[in-house]
Amino acid sequence: MEAYLLDWVNLLIRWVHLIAGVAWIGASFYFVMLDNSLSKPVKGDDVTRGVSGELWAVHGGGVYHSQKFLAGPQGEPLSEHLHWSKWEAYSTWLSGMGLLAIVYWFGANTYLIDQQVMPLTPLVAIAISIGFIVGGWFIYDTLCQILNGKDTLLAVVIFIFVMLSDWLLFQLFSARAAYLHVGAMMGSIMVANVYFHIIPGQKSMVAEIRAGQTPDPIYGIIGKQRSVHNTYFTLPVLFIMISNHYPMTYSHEQGWLVLGFIMMAGVLIRQYFVLRHSGNANIVLPVIGIVLLLAMVAYLLPSTPEDIQTGSVSDAEIQQVVNARCIACHAKSPTHPGFVSAPLGLVFETIEQIKQNAVKIATSVQTRYMPIGNLTQMTDQERALIAAWYAQTLPAQ
Repeated sequence: MEAYLLDWVNLLIRWVHLIAGVAWIGASFYFVMLDNSLSKPVKGDDVTRGVSGELWAVHGGGVYHSQKFLAGPQGEPLSEHLHWSKWEAYSTWLSGMGLLAIVYWFGANTYLIDQQVMPLTPLVAIAISIGFIVGGWFIYDTLCQILNGKDTLLAVVIFIFVMLSDWLLFQLFSARAAYLHVGAMMGSIMVANVYFHIIPGQKSMVAEIRAGQTPDPIYGIIGKQRSVHNTYFTLPVLFIMISNHYPMTYSHEQGWLVLGFIMMAGVLIRQYFVLRHSGNANIVLPVIGIVLLLAMVAYLLPSTPEDIQTGSVSDAEIQQVVNARCIACHAKSPTHPGFVSAPLGLVFETIEQIKQNAVKIATSVQTRYMPIGNLTQMTDQERALIAAWYAQTLPAQ
């Protein structure tokens, strides 16, 4: 009953996380587009009113006219009806942390810890998890302050910092958890940018405008910088959110490096769209991004059957391995306490069921994705046995 209810909590929080994330990312992408698509105001009266840029757009059967006031409207009061884009960010982070707690903290022994990587206790692993997320923000924020005004250098240093964190997490946690924690750290930095810098700066700016003062430009400078960082973090974080479905990426022995290349591809593709909004599209950027992704496709290509040492492996031998290492989870009634039903509905109780899922079994075992965290201590010899058995099932070339 406990595992069943936990599955429902997981599902509902995941749903909230997805909805809130769509709202936050949608708003972020829209305002980046808006800010980079502004043109000089046509009417002289608008310039006098303090308009610094405007955009005419059509959507949903109507025509919209957006105007930007750097220091608020001149000669007229600032509207009391201001829309604040903040709850989307907070809701996304809170629901994401809820998922992290349910899956990786509550299920630390299953999903967070890999004893073959580092023999951690759940308490120590959870402490490291929290430390990375909190510490990542403080290091990032300190770097932004130290390298203030040196945006290019700052971008390079931040990328190096993220890659170092990526590598270190692979030395501590299971590969799947390492990927997730890179995303959790980056996502936490994004929401902390909103909470500690962007929103407070906007509130101070609005207060000064309503007091009849000229807003301090520092609010806009810092807010713009952190918003730019957030937009480049977005595609890497989105990839990490879905990566747990694709173990060929994180289960590779150099999975941390694979993540680095995929994140770089995401940044380059995002940069293309940012520049495109301002009419400076550079097709070279997405081309390089696609080349990086194709390079990862080639790099992660699994061994072909010719590369596997084949031999006569009986079905009985394979069923014995599956019964010892897989059946605790992949049964109609799993005995593993973390599962109420077989993951993805995959049941391996009979040799017919095993043969039906031969591709999934061989691929998951070969990439070391399964067993999760190698909880059942599957040996390299057993993995090789499954690979040889699978090679036998393929038609002769």
